[in-house]
Amino acid sequence: MSLYDDAVLVLKEYEAQPELRDLYLEHLAAHPDGVYKPCRAGHITGSALVIDPAGGRVLLTLHKKLGIWLQMGGHCEPEDTTLAGAALREAVEESGIASGLTLLPGGPVRLDRHPIPAPCNWHLDVQYAALAPAGAVAEISEESLDLRWFPYEEVAAVADASVVRLMEATRARL
Repeated sequence: MSLYDDAVLVLKEYEAQPELRDLYLEHLAAHPDGVYKPCRAGHITGSALVIDPAGGRVLLTLHKKLGIWLQMGGHCEPEDTTLAGAALREAVEESGIASGLTLLPGGPVRLDRHPIPAPCNWHLDVQYAALAPAGAVAEISEESLDLRWFPYEEVAAVADASVVRLMEATRARL
């Protein structure tokens, strides 16, 4: 199964946010290359909120280009075969947690569509949650200005509304 086929299947099975889900599916139907960055009409991205439920905290990255605190995530790569795999790969790369990250069962936690600068127009983000193992040590990557654990109650003060919604939805699923 191709990444495109997996994305369509994952989105068809995702029951929440039906209007946004349908918009993603319409995008993919119109753009067979819509899972990759070169698609100028927008493209699917995969992200994962790294969460430590035992410690009551989430790991956020200070994005190098945007200068804001976000969950780990990014573009799908040709070697990715699933959206979940792309999100987990990004979480491992950007968190520096080399082993033990596992995706929260149940598929994507949320969808978030946001504008990006030209030449592309949109990121159609499929958002997962990744559970950090006890005692996980994060290590900053080249893609980040900073990397930091935040207690749940501090996230709203540092991150935008999409990150807060993702954290709340993740905590509700836990």
